[in-house]
Amino acid sequence: MPTTSATSNGPWDAKLQQFHGGQDWHMDNFIEDFSVTTNAFGMPESAKTAAVQAVSQGHHYPPADQEPARSSLAHFLWPADFEAEQGRLILGNGASELIELIIRMAPAGTWKPGPFQTQYKEYERSARNNGFEMLAADSSDKANVCCLVNPCNPTGDYLELSEVKSWISNNVLPGGYVLIDESMQPWHSPEFRQHSLLSQHEYIRSLYREQGISVFIMHSWTKLWCCTGLRLGSVVCPTADHMRAIKKSQVPWSVNIVALAFLNAVVSDEKYLQKTWQMTPLWRQQSIDQLSARFPTWEFFGRSFLSWIWVDTKSEDVAERAIELARAAGVPVRSGRPGYNLPTFVRVAVRDPAKFSVLLGAWKLL
Repeated sequence: MPTTSATSNGPWDAKLQQFHGGQDWHMDNFIEDFSVTTNAFGMPESAKTAAVQAVSQGHHYPPADQEPARSSLAHFLWPADFEAEQGRLILGNGASELIELIIRMAPAGTWKPGPFQTQYKEYERSARNNGFEMLAADSSDKANVCCLVNPCNPTGDYLELSEVKSWISNNVLPGGYVLIDESMQPWHSPEFRQHSLLSQHEYIRSLYREQGISVFIMHSWTKLWCCTGLRLGSVVCPTADHMRAIKKSQVPWSVNIVALAFLNAVVSDEKYLQKTWQMTPLWRQQSIDQLSARFPTWEFFGRSFLSWIWVDTKSEDVAERAIELARAAGVPVRSGRPGYNLPTFVRVAVRDPAKFSVLLGAWKLL
């Protein structure tokens, strides 16, 4: 088993790969993973059953058209008009595959992140690997390609629809690409769709028609439905032609038969979503209340509906010690140092109170 320190990149090749959490579940003393932003309720049982059953079909190739899972996801995204919009949707082997494919086909030039302190780094990694010139988040220059993670992982910042549109207008060059990552948007509420760019069909069409700006709505589904090992992502493209351009470059069968079966089943699990919307804000606030009572100097960030807490401990030494203690107790958290370069921060997932109590107990030694 690989050994890691609080500041190491563990199994990641620091020169070639972007650091992520979620690599400590193989520990002998593992209890719960607080380093990832997955759903506290774990994999939905109905979808897990479908995935397990699909293993018996593993001697077959997955459907080349990603059906019926793709249409089922389209119905989940647009219950009223999925038939008209599903031609813009394509699935991928996690959002990571689709990020890379879109960045490769984007107009060359400059790249710019969202307006927050930091954000999920795979967009930047892909842009650097593909030769883009990096602009700072606060640069006044518009860019050929912009990437906004909203809600923002890890900072918890969130822009409302009007703010997203304003940001696009102020930051994307005519003819440019803009990737809006809404992976954490479904946690918002049962009304998440109306707060999402998913509902803005005419806006996206007019932006492309009048300014040549292509809006891609990205989703990693491995967080909401706690299936990171299955690798499931999607992108809603501005037009069906953009979708076909991605399909032309995508390797065949990139989403395996188990993941497709899981997705086809999970979109129908309304009970799972209802308890997610009901309990996540409650457990999150309970966690903040207990942490703030014990550590009154710590600062907590993020919208109430999110599946994690972004915590500033105000001290590099305290943050490193907190990471070490959590890992030793079998409840690893995400350091803000690797990738984000924010060494006083840690990211803590929202989890069942019983499991959170283990983490809180580990931090008695801080």
